[in-house]
Amino acid sequence: QVQLVESGGGLVQAGGSLRLSCAASGRTFSRFFMAWFRQTPGKEREFVARIKWSGGSTYYADSVKGRFTISRDTSKNTGYLQMNSLKLEDTAVYYCAGSPSYYPGTYSSDYDYWGQGTQVTVSS
Repeated sequence: QVQLVESGGGLVQAGGSLRLSCAASGRTFSRFFMAWFRQTPGKEREFVARIKWSGGSTYYADSVKGRFTISRDTSKNTGYLQMNSLKLEDTAVYYCAGSPSYYPGTYSSDYDYWGQGTQVTVSS
């Protein structure tokens, strides 16, 4: 089906920036959305951002709006999450997710394909 592989996580100081990548491979869809979720121990997986592959329309969680930017390079089958003005509470494992559905929402169950996750740690 579809395989997703995240990369780009690491350690960054509060106020700094980091860019995550999500490389997609496998079958193609006439409609596809890529999203980013994040999760910390003891908390539910949290929606971060979503992008429609065709056209590039975006949607963000309120917690990251204005700081994070989701984008994609269709020629490389790769999505990105640019994270600026990072805060301590942004620390989490970040997961890339994909869905061929018509406007998937913000629930993990809305997405069919998942990457393995990449750790982002924000220090003071």
